[in-house]
Amino acid sequence: MTAEEVRGLSDAELSQKLGALRTQLFQLRVQAKLGRLERGLQLRSVRRDIARCLTVHRQRQIGGSARRQEVVG
Repeated sequence: MTAEEVRGLSDAELSQKLGALRTQLFQLRVQAKLGRLERGLQLRSVRRDIARCLTVHRQRQIGGSARRQEVVG
């Protein structure tokens, strides 16, 4: 999932996606502890997707004001 794909989601879809990713991360962690995880890179990928979702969510909360300050200031 790319940042552009995440930005294209509505707020409700973003919340649902974030919840699904957190559930998936939990399941992958359980599999890793039990020694049943086939691809270890899945953990990294899901963590990064969660970070992308949280970043876009925070940017929407701020409303892009930080970006405007950098350009003006």
